[in-house]
Amino acid sequence: MSVILEFAMFPTDKGESVSKYVREVVKMLKNSNESYQLTPMGSIIETETLAEALELVEKSYKILEPHSNRVYSSIKLDIRKNKSNRMVEKIKSINKD
Repeated sequence: MSVILEFAMFPTDKGESVSKYVREVVKMLKNSNESYQLTPMGSIIETETLAEALELVEKSYKILEPHSNRVYSSIKLDIRKNKSNRMVEKIKSINKD
């Protein structure tokens, strides 16, 4: 199975710039050993199970929760059985001549 998670999460009560808080979430993603891609609007991660993807969302919230009374998140999931490495393969198939 392949689960591609695209999500953004940040505190809403810390002013215009929240990069110092988001940086901590990205650090956790780097250390998670999951494939991920940082984008200007969020992060994209590929896991083998839905539980693993949701665990990363929960870990992200636990990083932000002590610093904020309000946390915003948007989450998109693409779940496909019998496939793997789709973050790379989907891009390859689009760029194929």
